[in-house]
This record gives sequence, structure tokens and C-alpha cells, in this order.
Amino acid sequence: QNAGTLVGNLCNASPAADGVPALLTLDAALEVSSLHETREIPLADFITGVRRVSLKQDELVTALVIPNVSETRKSAFAKLGARKYLVISIAMVAVSCEVKAGVLSDLRIAVGSCSPVASRLSELEQALNNTALNEAEAVIADADMKELSPINDVRGSGEYRKDIVGSLILRALQEAAHG
Repeated sequence: QNAGTLVGNLCNASPAADGVPALLTLDAALEVSSLHETREIPLADFITGVRRVSLKQDELVTALVIPNVSETRKSAFAKLGARKYLVISIAMVAVSCEVKAGVLSDLRIAVGSCSPVASRLSELEQALNNTALNEAEAVIADADMKELSPINDVRGSGEYRKDIVGSLILRALQEAAHG
């Protein structure tokens, strides 16, 4: 963690860790080892709360495992913060999807800084599957996003965070589709 590594950032388990949503959309996992065993933990199960991870007392992370992705897969990251650089996020979104003839499929959407643990929005992913990009805004506007439980803090209210997430998701989908 002190060296500023990606795995150190994951082990720090901050709700505002920028790398977590992107890695969630890639279905990343962590290999953890002790003297007695090595096991693999999906990232979605590794971070269990603010500053809490599912490492046993005698374990350490030995690898970050990212499955191969399709060469046609598109992805993007959108972040809202008070400044452009070196800022703790008010909200952030990562998306990964396939886009063919303007139609979205195999979506993965993850949100950070809007819950104690960054999480995928599986219901919204399903709702957007096989939707034309130009119809995505309406689907996102109707989404419940019940997986989110944003807090009020000095950076923004929970209500503001939940309101802005939809815009960040749309921006990231548009960037992924056209990028």
C-alpha cells in the first residue's frame, strides 16, 4: 500500500478508490496466499466494507487476476470531483460493454463513492442489455439503482451523488461506444 500499487489500493478498501469500479467491470479477482493455501477471491467479494477486506490474518495478496476480454469490448470511466486531478471522487462510474450497430450488449456497470463498497448495478445492466445507445438515457432515468447507498459528506450529499450517477453512466456509455 505504501508503494502506491493497485493491489495496495484494493487492500486499503476505500469507497473512493478509483481502480475498483473498472476492475469490477473486468470481473477481476485476487489471488491470496498463506503458508497453507492459495485461493482466489472475486473482487466483488474481497472488499467487504470501508477499510475491510476478506483476508485472513495470515494471508496476503499474491496476484491480481483479470480474465481475458474480447477485442471488441469497449470500456470507459467517468468521475466527478471538486477538481480535475488528485481528488477524492464525489461519484465515479466504470462501464464495459459490446457495441454493435449502436446497440449495447453484455454490459457491466460499476459505481464507486456511492456506497461503502463499490458495486455493480446488475439490474441496470440487464435493463440496458440489447438497448440502442440513443435509448439508454431513458432506461437510466427510470433505473432504481437500489444497490447504491450514498452518504452525505463534505464533498456532496447522498441525494446529489445518486442524482449524478445516471449522468456519469450515460457519459461513460457514450464514450465507450464512440471511443
